[in-house]
Amino acid sequence: MTITLIGHLCLDIIRHPDGKETRSYGGIYFSLATLANLLPSQDTISPIFGVGKEEYEPFLEHVKLYSNIDSSGIYKFAGPTNQVHLLYNDSADRVECSRFIADPIAIKRIRPYLKTNMLLINMISGFDITLETLDEIRMETRDHHTPIYMDIHSLTLGINENFTRFFRPVNAWRRWLFMLHTAQMNEREAHTLSSEKLDEVNLANQTLALNTRAMIITRGKRGCTVFIDEHKHAQRFDIPGMQPELSVDPTGCGDVFAAAYCAHFMKTNDISNSVRFANQVAAFKSRLQGSLQIDKLSTFRLLDISTEVSTT
Repeated sequence: MTITLIGHLCLDIIRHPDGKETRSYGGIYFSLATLANLLPSQDTISPIFGVGKEEYEPFLEHVKLYSNIDSSGIYKFAGPTNQVHLLYNDSADRVECSRFIADPIAIKRIRPYLKTNMLLINMISGFDITLETLDEIRMETRDHHTPIYMDIHSLTLGINENFTRFFRPVNAWRRWLFMLHTAQMNEREAHTLSSEKLDEVNLANQTLALNTRAMIITRGKRGCTVFIDEHKHAQRFDIPGMQPELSVDPTGCGDVFAAAYCAHFMKTNDISNSVRFANQVAAFKSRLQGSLQIDKLSTFRLLDISTEVSTT
């Protein structure tokens, strides 16, 4: 099986509440490494994103550690890779500062990888692709009924002159969420997304009315909620958090959640169990700082997918 992954790479500099600082690959790398650790070697992950010229060769050497990644869609650009400074005031509240955000990924780079079993689009910077590119992706994949999973992520973030990010609504949110398999967002993003300030239930109802199959709201230590379209009615399922007292670093947990969901759904075509699996994997990631230990996610590798995922 194959999955195509789209989104911007970052170099994360994380200042933790205790004052310690860690540096590691971030952004789309969290999703890429998660897929590489969860999927068996016979599957293929095709990432599409650019890397700054200084980091390009070292990054490609790093990616070669994973036999199931096809790196042909990773390209070099002249400027530096986006540096993201994450300053945590506590375990969840943070200030984000982004510099050197790359140009949107062009459809010409994406088109060769659209014959795939699943597409994961992660709006890492909020400028990863344009709305017009998303429309072209939908047009080219709809006859094949290819599931498109989108993590809204930074689509709700503007950027100030000092490079700090701020929340603001997305006027064209309905076009962004149209005809997706699943739209993922956290609570703050869900609250911010619509200019109408829709509550979660109304946002879910309107999203599912756009021929989108499911909407997931992640809640950090408190787990997540999924709204699923069942015969034109939104069914709500709340999945509790898992051992939140063990959480160390929430950075990248949403990116890990999205990738874990897609890996599981590719194998099962089961939304609710894929959400539960993603909840487990993301909770485990919260015990790890940055992406430095992300290969520990291989403990969840999908070898015997016939075993039902625990809901506890």
